[in-house]
Parts: sequence; structure tokens; C-alpha cells
Amino acid sequence: MEDGAAQRAGVAGEAPPAPLGPAPGGPAAPATLPAMPAPAGPATTLDDLIALVRTYNPRSNEPLLRRAWAFAERMHEGQRRKSGEAYFTHPVAVARILAEQRMDDATLATALLHDTVEDTKASQAGIEAEFGPEIAELVDGVTKLTKMQIRSDKTEQAENFRKLFMATSRDLRVTLVKLADRLHNMRTIRSMASDKQAQKARETMDIFAPLAGRMGMQWMREELEDLAFKVLMPEARASVMRRFVTLSDETDTVIRRIADDIREVLTRAGIPAEVTGRAKKPYSIWRKLQTKEEAFSRLSDIYGFRVIVPTASDCYRALGAVHQRWHAVPGRFKDYISQPKSNGYRSIHTTVSGRDGKLVEVQIRTAEMHEVAESGVAAHWSYRDGQRSENRFAVDPARWIAQMTERLDDGDNAEFLEAVKLEMYQDQVFCFTPKGHVIPLPKGATPIDFAYAIHTRIGHATVGAKVDGVRVPLYSRLRNGQMVEVITAEGQTPQATWIGIAVTGRAKSAIRRALREEDRERFIRLGQELARVAFENLGKKATDKALRTAAKALGLDDADELLARLGSAELTARAVVAALYPDLARRPGEEVDERRAVVGLREGAAYRRAPCCQPLPGERIVGITTRGQGVVVHAIDCPALAAFEGEDDRWVDLHWQEGNHRPVNTVTLDLTIMNDAGVLGRICTLIGEQSANISDLSFTDKKPDYYRLLVDVDLRNVAHLHRVMTALEAETNVSAVSRHRDPRRAAPTR
Repeated sequence: MEDGAAQRAGVAGEAPPAPLGPAPGGPAAPATLPAMPAPAGPATTLDDLIALVRTYNPRSNEPLLRRAWAFAERMHEGQRRKSGEAYFTHPVAVARILAEQRMDDATLATALLHDTVEDTKASQAGIEAEFGPEIAELVDGVTKLTKMQIRSDKTEQAENFRKLFMATSRDLRVTLVKLADRLHNMRTIRSMASDKQAQKARETMDIFAPLAGRMGMQWMREELEDLAFKVLMPEARASVMRRFVTLSDETDTVIRRIADDIREVLTRAGIPAEVTGRAKKPYSIWRKLQTKEEAFSRLSDIYGFRVIVPTASDCYRALGAVHQRWHAVPGRFKDYISQPKSNGYRSIHTTVSGRDGKLVEVQIRTAEMHEVAESGVAAHWSYRDGQRSENRFAVDPARWIAQMTERLDDGDNAEFLEAVKLEMYQDQVFCFTPKGHVIPLPKGATPIDFAYAIHTRIGHATVGAKVDGVRVPLYSRLRNGQMVEVITAEGQTPQATWIGIAVTGRAKSAIRRALREEDRERFIRLGQELARVAFENLGKKATDKALRTAAKALGLDDADELLARLGSAELTARAVVAALYPDLARRPGEEVDERRAVVGLREGAAYRRAPCCQPLPGERIVGITTRGQGVVVHAIDCPALAAFEGEDDRWVDLHWQEGNHRPVNTVTLDLTIMNDAGVLGRICTLIGEQSANISDLSFTDKKPDYYRLLVDVDLRNVAHLHRVMTALEAETNVSAVSRHRDPRRAAPTR
């Protein structure tokens, strides 16, 4: 099997680059290029695995590992992988990956056994009888995750990952085994069919790689990303590799000199330090090329330099020495020691202008910080000399997963997936409460996100915010080090516009949940009316039983859920009808009855389109009850609606009926055309060619070189309007065309 530890530095699948300099006092070593992939070594034997475990845990339970090995080998006997190898090589490889992270005996036994219940005759009860309840529970957790065959369908994928996070919140070691399982599968993915390769690579890039990063296992994240990159974009990766080798040939001497310069500066300052260099993975380089839009040769962190010092105070001393020697690049300094990441990551990052003007990224940390930076969650679980390693910086990410699953438990599956991705891909900024508490937030976060990060109740009640003592809009983007004060008011509720303002998954999910709860009853009432009209168009009745049956057919819990989704436009009336009467559902070519063009009116109620805004099917509308006129239908953005504020009893929620509407909806166009022979005739012909009828025409201004006129055109819907206006705009003799709305035509207020 491939050695995961040997691939944590440098380009995935290539040997790690040699340090860019020796330890203090040693001879300088030349910088080396990443080598081509080495052939896989011999398969790991039981004795190899036990020997590896004993290097960090001399008190390891060897009999347990031998029993797990023998049991799994017996169960998988005769099974083969797609590559033709014995299937048992896979659980052995997974166990080795975890042993390289110095994991405990129970996790290693689980790795050996993780496929036995799923793929062999072994049972969960048999595992528990043989290995005890702890290992049995871990194997069961991994088995359940393995059974979740992730589909390309977004909803199924979201549901699967909701279950994944729910399961892993109980025991994080399930996640570690699953990540190691995915890593080995990605290392051997070439034996799979091409479509399966693409599917697995996309899942890896979207979920598993960022999950590993969130766990602090940066080496695994980088390798997973690069392995997926090789499958999804092989040409792009090959291009990066070619350019990487070329640049390395050109800058080899410069890199060695920069490493020597850093070492010399620290030695002169009396700071004992280990200076090493590393090359970024091809995917990381490619991503920076895309986001920064810079030439390959100008990227500052294709090569980075890492400085390991004894203590935290030495970190700042080293930083001072580096900044005294070279100019720091503005905006490229981050202190993750005083403000650590939520996964426990601590380090100082800075970029300086080094020898010959080359931009150089330098990371400064202690050995203890480095262990967490490299191993992440494994630093929390790992052993050293037979004892659990006590690293004070190690953080248990189970808390993060538990918090996420708790706050998103009631959300929609697709919403959950979106929130998970937002949480995992965040690039953090740190803001302060008035009492000095640090609130970590993703880059681009707003005061809304800050409020919800404190508490959901605070977020719901937010009416404003102050940043560094100055009142700011809620859409303001927060920056590192700002002090944020949230202003709340009793009775305040989340606004729909906040969804577009918020950045964090927590805030978005809480806002959506609150809006759903607030609007649910209104949506149910509107959905009832939509369903009634849709069924009546087919000569049917929207009975409770019919709605329950339609809900079941659409995979919804009950009729109320169906009606709520129908009223909120998450579900169409056509889809509801088609679920019960697919042969009777309205066909695309059929026209909507003009009497039933508007949905949401009381049975028998009359309506008319407001002449001030002339709403069209396809636009959001609202009704205003008017004495002697029934319900006047306005576009939602009509200025005339301001006159009815505070008269809630007159407002009616309305929707246009789905389907093709007849061309009877008049809209006035404001045209400016050239004053020339035949121009007006060509304009009229052009409108007719778009299947639109001119019902009226009047000139508002006549000049020697141009005419301005108002043209009333009968249209089907807003899409029809756009087609007509696009055709007119393309005509060379038309200098201006716009939709004309006259507030003076507004209906009476009573």
C-alpha cells in the first residue's frame, strides 16, 4: 500500500520536497523538486502494523489487533477489489493510515473490521461478542455511513450528509475511519469506471476534503483535494506540474539563498529554530491562480518556509527579526496564536519581500502547535509512549459537529448541505463583543452573522448594530479586530432580506426556520386557494383525502406541508395536480381561462389590473380591495401601494395562474423613434411579428429629428413583454424604449 505519511508534504503522489535548509549548524542542503510517483511498496503485514503501533504505543493491546486482523482476513477471504487485489488489502491500508496518525487500538481494530458487517457474513452481534461493545458501536457507525450510497441528486446527498454528521457527533472516531477509508479509495480510484471516478472525486472535493480540513488534518485535506483534482481536471493538473517544474529549475538557487537568509537572521537574533521549506499541492496552486488571477511566477506561496521555535514568545521574537530584515507585505499578516482557529490551529503567517524582490510566505510556530497543525483531531486522540498525548492546543472537533447538528436539526436537507459547506469552507475573521469576548466568523460576515453567533434569540431580535462605536447598516462586512455591539428590540422578528445579507450557515438556517414558522399559516391558506383553483380547472375537488394522497406521492409528510410549500412557491400547482391526475394536468399549449387568471380571490370575486402599474403574468402581485371595483391587482413594486400602508385588512395575497395566458394584458410602452419616412410602419410591423397587438397609440412629443409616442400593446406575460422590448431595442431607428407606468392612473383609495 502507499505510505500516507510520506505524502503529507509536497505534491500529492510525489515524494515530499527536501527541507530548504539544514537544522542549525548543519551544511546547507539544496532545494529539490517533487519527484514523480514512486511505485507502491510491498503490502503491509500484521507484524508491520504492530511494529508501527509500538513505535508510539508500547502498551498497545497486541492480542486485540491480531484477533481483529485474523477475523477480518477470514471474513474477506476470496473477495477481490476492482483492481484485482485481495479485498483485505483495503482495510489493512485504512488501518495503516490511522496508525500513522498514532490512533488508539479501538480505532485500528475498527479500521480492520469496518467492512465486515456490510460485505461479509459477519453480524453486528458477532462483532460485539468477539470484540466488545466499544468496537462494535464504532463498526456499526462506519457500516451505517458506508450504506449511505451518495447519489448525484442534491437532495439525497444532503440527506446522507445530515445522517453522517448526526452519527459522527456521537463518536468522532467514526469520522476518522471514514476519512481514512475515503483516502485509500481515492489513492486506488483508477481501477473504477470513469463515471464512478468522477462521482467519487466530486464528493471528495465537496465534502470529505473540507471535512478533513475542518478537523485540522490539513495534510489529508490537501491529498484528497489533489487526488480529486487529478480525476476531475487532469489536463489542468498536468499543466500546473509542467509550470511548477519549469519555475523550480529557474529559482532553485534563490530558494536556497532565502532559506539561508532566514536561518542567518534567526541565528543572529539568538533564536534556536528549524527552518524547512515545502511546495504546495497542484490543486492549491491552481486554486490560487484562479482566485488571485496572477501569473504563476508571482505567487508568493508556491514555496513556503516554516520556522519551528521552542516557545510562543520565540514566535514573536522570530517574527520581529524577519520583519526587521525584510519588508512585510500589507494585508498578508495573520496571528493565529493570539486568535486561534476553531480547530485549534495556531501559527503566525506573514509574507515578506525577500531576496531579489521575491515574495516569501513564512509560518512561525512551536513544535506543539505544529503537531496540531499537521494532525488536527488526531492530535487529540493520538498516543505517545503508551499514553494519550496531552497537547494543550488540541481541540475536539466533536463539539463543532454536535453544535452544527443541533442547530440545523430542524432544517431542510438541501439547506443543511449548504450550511455544512458554508461552515467548512470559511476563512475566519475575529470580532469582539463589548465585553471583550472573541467571536470567530467567516470572511465577509455581517452584523447579522455576529448576532446569531452569540445566540439565536439575539439574532432574531436584531434591529441594528454598532461597529467600533459607529452605527452601521446590517449588510456591512466585518473586519478583523472590530468591536461589534448588537442593538435588539422586543418584538422584532427576522426579515426575509436577511437571508441575502447573512453569510454563515447558522444564521441562514435560523432565519429561514423563523420565516417558515411565521409565514406557515399564511402560506397554508394561500396554498389551499391555489389547490382549489388548480383542481377546479380539471373539474375536480381539492378534498382533504386528495391532498393527503398528493402529499404522499410527492414524498411530503402531510397535506399541510404540501399546502405550505404550494403557498410559498416551493411547489407548483401543476406538480400537485400531476401527482394525482397526470393525464389531466394542464398541457403547455393550453390557455388559462381569463376569469381564473388570478389565484387567491374569494369565489365569485371580481378583479381588474391596476392601470397605474399594469401588472403582467409572471410578475409578483398583490390585491387591494376597492369599493365598487372588487380587487385591484397591483405589481408588488407599484408606488401606489404606499397609499394603503396601515390598511392590512384591504391587502390580499395573490398569484397568477400557471400556464399560457391569453394576449389580453395591456402594457404601455414609451418609444423614441427617428423622424423618417416609413419608420412608424416598420415599428408597428416589428411589434406584430412578436405576436403582439397594438390597441392604442398616441404621440407625446414631435421634433424635427425624432418622435416620442406611447404605444399600448396587448401581451401574454412578462416574458412576452421582454421579447417585444428586445426586438424594439435592436431596431436602429429606435433610440429609446421603456415600460411606461403612470401613477396618476392609480385606482381610488376607497
